[in-house]
Amino acid sequence: MTFTVDPAFAVGSIAAAEWPLCHVRLQDDARFPWLVLIPRRTGLVELEDLEPAARATLMEEVVRAGAVVRRMASAPVDKLNVAALGNVTAQLHVHVVGRRRDDGLWPDPVWGRPGAVAMAPPERARRLALIAAEPLSAAG
Repeated sequence: MTFTVDPAFAVGSIAAAEWPLCHVRLQDDARFPWLVLIPRRTGLVELEDLEPAARATLMEEVVRAGAVVRRMASAPVDKLNVAALGNVTAQLHVHVVGRRRDDGLWPDPVWGRPGAVAMAPPERARRLALIAAEPLSAAG
């Protein structure tokens, strides 16, 4: 079986990179620096569905994504929110979102909230370039 990304991800995110384990997507919401990591394995729903070595790789890629999210932010990030929710899209994926105490939703969660603001093309290009420039060894 070939790995495919659930079509639901195309609605609000942009394919950004392929890391050793994960397909990386940039969430198209200018309010938050936000990446979604999707392990390139078929049939995964829960973290426990990954073999132990892949779980360790996923954690390293989450840390790597956090570094990118911090660089994407227009001001220092107060907290990284990391979550593997899957209530809407069951395919295993991990959100890494930069939050600030003065963002419009603080301290509430960002998931499933209306009001996403599509990024302007220059900002989208800037964020995609930062993702592409992230060295493979950043998390290790």
